[in-house]
Amino acid sequence: MGKVTVITSGKGGTGKSTITAGLGAALARRGNRVLLIDCDAGMRGIDLMLGVSGELVFDIADIINGNCPPASAIYPCKTVPELYILPAPQNVRDEISPSVMRQLTKVLVRYYDHILIDSPAGIGIGFRSAAAPASQAILVANTEPLSLRGCDKVRQKLRHCQINDIKLIINRFNERKFRRMGAFPDLDAVIDEAGAMLIGIVPEDNYASAASQKGSPIEGNMKAAYAFDRIAARLDGKSVRLVLD
Repeated sequence: MGKVTVITSGKGGTGKSTITAGLGAALARRGNRVLLIDCDAGMRGIDLMLGVSGELVFDIADIINGNCPPASAIYPCKTVPELYILPAPQNVRDEISPSVMRQLTKVLVRYYDHILIDSPAGIGIGFRSAAAPASQAILVANTEPLSLRGCDKVRQKLRHCQINDIKLIINRFNERKFRRMGAFPDLDAVIDEAGAMLIGIVPEDNYASAASQKGSPIEGNMKAAYAFDRIAARLDGKSVRLVLD
């Protein structure tokens, strides 16, 4: 049975969906069968990032409403073997409840090595639904104070959901900008502010950003792809030295 991980943040704009797509592709490249569940109702984006938006007919709400079997709403990423996507509803009113999300994931997890759930920002019903079936969490933050401010509340809510295994990814890191901003003396202070164990640092990468906008996976010699590969290895239980990815 696979692992279920919720990917979340205390503030929008940290790059959760990019992390979900990039990490999912990296895990699949390692030979895992991976399902990405988009829980951001009304704002779904993973299908665009991985180039399957033109194929969508059904989404997670259609499964719940009995319009289709689960397999009909799960789409393969053609450019990354063994990577699959379950899109969010187009309308916020179709948001899935935590109890239903838990039941659905309990069925799906039998068929995948990893399920990554992309949570909407904040701590509303969408967050609670995304966290409900997860056994571990990845907290995504940037190095700006506003990004880190909400981390404490998110951690508390995750623990309320009985998720105590919480890891941190620092996303879009640019050392020169970080030094120039001067909000924190070093990355240790950022990690302390986030209050979670660091599992990886994804550098700012314009090539990766462009690839996501075009519906292409983050791979090859992109700096971000190298970081995702190392984080994926750690999630798979491999001992990979934690350096500035």
